[in-house]
Parts: sequence; C-alpha cells; structure tokens
Amino acid sequence: MKLGLSSYSLVRALQAKEMDILNVLDWVAEHGGEHIEIVPLGFQLAGNPELIDAIRERAQTLGLDISNYAIGANFLTESPEAYEAEIQRVMREVDIAARLGVKRMRHDVASSPDRSIRSFNRELGRLADACRRIADYAAPYGIVTSVENHGYYVQASDRVQALIHAVDRENFRTTLDIGNFLCVDEDVLSAVRKNVPYASMVHVKDFYIRPFHSNPGTGWFRSSGGNYLRGAIAGHGDIDIREALRIVKQSGYDGYVSLEFEGLEDCRTGSKLGLENVRRLWDEV
Repeated sequence: MKLGLSSYSLVRALQAKEMDILNVLDWVAEHGGEHIEIVPLGFQLAGNPELIDAIRERAQTLGLDISNYAIGANFLTESPEAYEAEIQRVMREVDIAARLGVKRMRHDVASSPDRSIRSFNRELGRLADACRRIADYAAPYGIVTSVENHGYYVQASDRVQALIHAVDRENFRTTLDIGNFLCVDEDVLSAVRKNVPYASMVHVKDFYIRPFHSNPGTGWFRSSGGNYLRGAIAGHGDIDIREALRIVKQSGYDGYVSLEFEGLEDCRTGSKLGLENVRRLWDEV
C-alpha cells in the first residue's frame, strides 16, 4: 500500500492562494506521503502545459508518485451535440493525465436532480457508451479510467457495479471512496466489501453522522435520505475506518490509498492528522 493525499484535501489553501499546487506536492512529501492525487480545483491544467510539466517534474524530484488524475464530467446532457462535446472534452483531459504520467484517471459520469432508479436505468446505456469510448481512448496510454461513488446519481455500490459491467472494459473500474456511500445512506462496510474487487484506487474519508430529525445547524449537508453529514478528520468521525481498512487490506488490495479531507478544521491540520491516523490504522489491522 502507498499512502498519499488528494490535492482536494488542501483546496481551501489553494483557493485562498496560501499555497499553489507545487507547494502542495512539497507539503505531501514533508508529511510522509508517498503519492499525490491531482484534482484541478484551485488551479487550472487545461491549456497550461507548463504547469503540467512542472507538477510531473516536481513529483519526480520529491520521489512522489502521481497516483491519479480526477476531474468532473456529466454525460446527462440536453442534446446529442453537448453529449459528444463532453466526451471530447474528457478525452482531452486524458491527454493531460498522460502528460502528467499517471496510469489512473477518475472522471465523473452524471449529475441530475432526478436521481431515481428509473432515471438511472433509462440513462445507463448512454452513460456506459461515453465511459467505454473514453476508456478505449485511454487504453493506448496504459491508463485505467474509473467512476467514483460520488455525486448521488452513480453513488450506491450497485449502481457503480452496474455501470462497470455495462462498460465492460478491463481498464474501467472504480475509485472506491470509503465515506461517500453515506451520501446515499448505504452501510459503509457492506458497500466497501461489495466494491473493493473493482477498485483501481481507494479514498479514505470520514464523516460525522446525525439522523434526519436532529437538525444540527450550519456546516452540515444532507444525504439522499435526509440524514446530516459533516466532513471529519479521518479517524475522528463516525465511520468505522479501522474495519473499512481491514476489509480493503484483507481483499488483497495493495495499491494507492488517498486521504481526502473535507472537514471544518484547518485543511493542513486535518490532512496531517488524517494521514497519521490512516497510516496507524492500516498498520494495526
């Protein structure tokens, strides 16, 4: 296992211009990270080849792997022309991933106010077609593309698996986020156990959880079933991170594990403590 950090964990410092992405790489290396996951929020890589090259070269100097490149996408478009344009845009992002030197790339798939299973079943074919075309485009680069359990529409473990099987490509898998199953009110440990065989990448995230009737105030967001969630330092929240990591480890997964912090604490403090906790818990299970 190689433990590292998603640059998203430090997005508040990036957006506040307290750090730039090269500073983030330095920070990860200083705090014992073995890899960095690049999420272009707080900085821009499209149309910026000089920064792409600078990230790749800084990572090499620091001895950091660039584990994954993660971007947004939405193939639920209003027209065939927009659908094709979105596929072509994501293919250009594959080119960026290749220039970074990564072998894993996560792209989102769908977002819609109608998150029903009826809508999902109706749209599954064209979502799979888009993912298949992008996976095929990425294959000559040796890149494995993936869908994360993220964004409500393709977040439950069964929906993730349905898409993977519909795409039917060896290089299309899932970025498995331990915490995100809670956003659709799915039991974390059951979902991790179901989907870890399909994982190309593992994210560790923790949440505080409060029931739908509690109304804990500001700083919380709602699950699809109305429960309240708030980001936590990994190991401090209500998810059984220890057991989730045990499931991942016992599955034989031995790839990249990426901390994703999105709590209310200072992002550097939350990321530092989260890395320490995930390392300790992985070694203990």
